[in-house]
This record gives sequence, C-alpha cells and structure tokens, in this order.
Amino acid sequence: MSLTKIASVDPHSPAWKAGVRPGETLTHINGHPIVDVLDYKFYAYDPKLELTLTGPDGGSRTLRLRKEEGEDLGLNFETYLMDRARSCANRCIFCFVDQMPPGMRETLYFKDDDARLSFLMGNYMTLTNLSKREIQRIIDLRISPINISVHATDPQLRTAMLKNPRAGECLEIMSRFAQAGIEMNCQIVACPGVNDGPALDRSLKELGELHPAVTSVAVVPVGVTKFREGLCRIDPYTKDQAAALIDQVESFAAAFLKEKGTRLAWCSDEFYLIAGRKLPERAYYEDLNQLENGVGMLRLLLHQAELAEDEDLSGMAPPPFSVATGVSAAPFVQEIVDKIGEKCANIKGTVYPIRNRFFGETITVSGLITGADLTEQLRGKDLGERLLIPDNMLRAGEQVFLDDVTVAQVEQVLGVTVIPVPADSGFDLADAILGREVTAQCPVLPPEAEYYRYNP
Repeated sequence: MSLTKIASVDPHSPAWKAGVRPGETLTHINGHPIVDVLDYKFYAYDPKLELTLTGPDGGSRTLRLRKEEGEDLGLNFETYLMDRARSCANRCIFCFVDQMPPGMRETLYFKDDDARLSFLMGNYMTLTNLSKREIQRIIDLRISPINISVHATDPQLRTAMLKNPRAGECLEIMSRFAQAGIEMNCQIVACPGVNDGPALDRSLKELGELHPAVTSVAVVPVGVTKFREGLCRIDPYTKDQAAALIDQVESFAAAFLKEKGTRLAWCSDEFYLIAGRKLPERAYYEDLNQLENGVGMLRLLLHQAELAEDEDLSGMAPPPFSVATGVSAAPFVQEIVDKIGEKCANIKGTVYPIRNRFFGETITVSGLITGADLTEQLRGKDLGERLLIPDNMLRAGEQVFLDDVTVAQVEQVLGVTVIPVPADSGFDLADAILGREVTAQCPVLPPEAEYYRYNP
C-alpha cells in the first residue's frame, strides 16, 4: 500500500473544494514526484497547484486548484511522514533507549534518526542515515534549520562513540550544508573522559568555523540510568568534572562572543546544577534557541514568573495546592512559590521533588518521572486541592505518563485534581499557583516522534 494514499480530506479545504477524494494516492504536485511529507509540504506551498492522483482502480487524473500561498491543502495521509520512519543505524555508547527497562510501550524502544523529523518536529539526527540523494534534497529544498547530534567532530572518536563507520562523515556533510546556507543547531552529549577535554575543544573550534550556518551548540551531560547491564561503563559527571566543563565551554563562548557577536555554545542547566553553580542571567542565553536541550530553561522559568508577579496579588486567595516536579527543578519552583507568597499572603502550597526510582536517582529531570513514582512518593502527603505537574511528564497530547499510568489513575489514588502546566512557561506556572486556568499546549506527535523526549 502506498503511504501517500489519502486517508481523509478536511471539509471545505482547498483539496475538498477541488474534488480530491479519500482513497486516492497523491503522486505528483506541479510535476514533482511526492515521496514523503517533505516533498508534499514544499511543493504544496505555492498558490497554483496541479495535483496528479491515482485512484483505487489504478486510473490517473489531474486536478488544478488555487489557494493562498502557504495555505494547507487539507489532505491527511495514512502516516504522518507519508513514509516509514527511519530507524537509527548507530549503536551509540550513551544511547538512552538502550537504558530502557523491558515491558514498556513499543514506541519507546524505537530509535529514530530521520531528517524529516529533525525539520518538522525538532528531533536531532546524526546524519549517518542520509543517502547522497537525501543530502542533495536537503540542499535543493533549502530545508532549514535542522538539528544535528554531533557529539564529536574528530572522525575517529565520533565513529567509536556511534559505532557506525559513516559517523566520521559528519563534518564533511555539515560543510556542504553550510555552503548551501542551511542553518544547523547542534548538540554534544558529553561523556566524562570520552568527548570532553581536548576533544570538546576541537569540536567547539570546528563547529565555530561553520558559523553562521551553525547557529548554536548545546553541551548536555550524558544521562545514565540504572539499566546499563551489558553496556560499556559510563559514569555520571561529578561536581568537579561538571565545573571544569562549564569553565571550558564558557571560555570558548566568551572568546567567540568577542570575535563574532554570539557565544554560539552553551551548557545545559543540568551542568550548572551538578556543579552547584548559579545559573547565568537571562541575557546570557541570547535567543534561547536550545531550550529543548534544557539550555536556559530554568532561567527563563524564573524570569517569566517574575514578570507575572508584577501585578497586585494582595487580595487573592487561591485554593491550596502542591507542585510535583523533578529534583533538579524543585528549588527553582520553590523560589517562584516563595516570591509569589511574598505578594500574596494567602498562598498555601508545597513543592515536592520526585526522586526517580524507576530509572535511578541519577536522572533528575521532570520529563522522565513515572506515574508510579509520583503516586508512591505523594501518597499520604498534604497536597491541598490541586496538584500541579509539568506537562512534559505526560505523553504529548495525552493524559498518560511514561509508564502508561493515566492522570485519572493518579487522581484516584491521591484524591486530588491533577493540573498539567506547560513546563517551559513561568507565566503559566504563576497563573496556576494563583488558581487561574491554564491549558497545557502539548502538540500531538506521530508515534515515531515519541522517542525525542528520551533520546538525546
């Protein structure tokens, strides 16, 4: 069955008005073959289109239509990608998926390395899956920006870390993208004694040479769970190691800022927490284009909450509440609660850091907290009338935790209303604390994109 087969047509959309029917297969737009979602979105952008369609009987027909430039055609396909998702061909020494316990839902074991999800969903790719045709298509279609997991620019080291003979081609491919004007956000998952130290110096230098095509570099610490049996030994960063790496990246960033006007590279918030260092101020993070990697996330949360506190709160009496979050974010959430409490004497709330007993307590982020850990650690606690949780604890667009426990089940066990709050918004957190209604805006992702929350 062709994956460009049309499953449904949105009523009153341009395609619906033109007479496109479910069950037909879209083969060409303006004479260009449609292989997958990238072709579809690129060639369907124009206001004048000629669609070539094949019916269930094999017959072909052509429809012409007009629409607004960039307006969606209104076609829905059998799969989001209009193709099968491409699995990862690497065997990275730090892969988080390899550290998943058995018995979880199937999508959490799928290792994606798909250029299309990099552009459309913000996922990171390693480039080892790209054929010559796909590299050229990214250049021809000006697919930008794209997100690249670099980890190391030294070809031999990168090959050893990814355990893929094509891994050493990374810098060469990125150079071609840079020459074509493709913007790239990069990440480096730092592993102690492997790709930090001199190797990190080299990576930052060589990525800096690709600026302005390389627009940002995030350096994040490796995530180490308790499920590493049979895998190579990787230890979490110690306080001293994290401090040394911060100094290394900040030194590069200061020199680059002086020469090029941007720091280019930043450490994730987690490095500062491990090192016991104060977070940089909001301005340090410039455009905050590495928020998904936890770069500046906590500083933004504090900054936005401070702005939300400017109004007069003295007469408010919100219902008592509790907040459950990851160990790393808990002190910052407590700071926000305390500051709001200074302006609203009627605030009554408690912040509970949830320890990750499922993956191991080296994992401290809220997005990897399970429903079981949440309920077990909050059972019998004073939770008030509302339990606020960051929405990244839940599967995107759904009310389900990582371990398939539902929000409704948590509410039943704990006897409290659970309110998901956008994890990256201090404004929404302040509103939720004050008893105002908030709506977690979780996009509904295709199943093949779910890995992104767990796979650096």
